[in-house]
Amino acid sequence: MLAYRHAFHAGNVGDVLKHWLLVEVLARLNAKEKPWTYFETHAGAGVYGLNRPIGGRLPTEWQQGIGRLWAERQEAPAALTRYLDQVAAFNPDGKLTLYPGSPALARALARSQPSDRLILAERHPTDLALLQRLFADDPQVRVVPGNGWSVVLPMMPPAVRRGLVLIDPSYELPHDYHAVVPFVRRVRRRFPQAVVIVWYPLVKRYEVPQLRRRLCNLLPEDYLWVELPVAPPPRDGWGMYGSGVVVVQPPYGLSETVRQGLVWLARQLAQPGAAEPQWVEQTR
Repeated sequence: MLAYRHAFHAGNVGDVLKHWLLVEVLARLNAKEKPWTYFETHAGAGVYGLNRPIGGRLPTEWQQGIGRLWAERQEAPAALTRYLDQVAAFNPDGKLTLYPGSPALARALARSQPSDRLILAERHPTDLALLQRLFADDPQVRVVPGNGWSVVLPMMPPAVRRGLVLIDPSYELPHDYHAVVPFVRRVRRRFPQAVVIVWYPLVKRYEVPQLRRRLCNLLPEDYLWVELPVAPPPRDGWGMYGSGVVVVQPPYGLSETVRQGLVWLARQLAQPGAAEPQWVEQTR
């Protein structure tokens, strides 16, 4: 687990889907004057340089993700505007050199009046130091060292019973797949008012359909389930060919935004032979 660095994958196709929905959920929470609290289990470094070598090599996955959207951003439908505007705010000269991770996006959307709060957990010492530096002296952000599966739950529920919990581990180890459902169950018990977002990769591992089944058995009446395959499943069994997101208790209007934007997103990101994107909305 401690070998994983999200900087290699920042801005890839999985980030695009996850961060698009994250921005849309937070924008809808902002539609009401009440403050919210944002929890993230695996926060990473917060902001990523797309042209900076990591371990002697440049990250490249962003080129097939946010890089493709950036090139076509003037043609993007309104459903993608908020997300792309946030990325553009980190690149004011029009050149795509920085990519905001979920902590940076959440902080950009957090309001000072009312005072929204961020609680970010990170275990990797290098990314933790970068995250702490990014939010040094920020009174609205608390960076918590440690394993997100264990250090976040004791802080729930927050004083304000409104918010969002983002669950996006690396899934490098089988433990991550098995940890998701018990964690979601505990979150819903401690913080039942929260919107919960679970991100997962599409890879050829038996844990993926198992995770889907276990989540289905746990989900309440209100949820939105989105999958975006961008390539055929690899024949050799290696590599991510898309990703999925489950939003528990999605805010009103989110499913319509997904409906409007998902086809265009797939058209920009998918390779020949990829399956069609899927989305399922379940409401009371």
